[in-house]
Amino acid sequence: MPKVNKSSMNEGMLKIRLDKWLWCARFFKTRSLAAAAVAGGKVHVNGVRVKPAHEVRIGDRLEITRDAERYEIVVRALSAKRGAASAAQQLYEETVASQETRVRHAELRKLAALASPAPLKRPDKKSRRLIHRFKQGL
Repeated sequence: MPKVNKSSMNEGMLKIRLDKWLWCARFFKTRSLAAAAVAGGKVHVNGVRVKPAHEVRIGDRLEITRDAERYEIVVRALSAKRGAASAAQQLYEETVASQETRVRHAELRKLAALASPAPLKRPDKKSRRLIHRFKQGL
């Protein structure tokens, strides 16, 4: 009987665990982070909150919230093995609306950073005391 490599990208695959797919598609750095995000309600499959062991199929629509970014994607392929980033991008297709929203939010974050720039130097002892007094309301 020949050995079958189940961990590679395989068109014969019909389903795979959600947390494992998210890790393979490089949305999360570790599988445990992916499982925690799914359990915390940050990932929805076809508009429904699911558990990390939920099985993902080709054609499923995922909504992923990661930090300040929100992705709406459609699963195009399944893989049980984490590969290169270019291979991971072949596993899904992001919707046009999602791409436009992410670009718009990135621009807003850049503008917000320009509106309140970081100080040029660290505060000295006198400045720190003034900051503490201001924060404590004295």
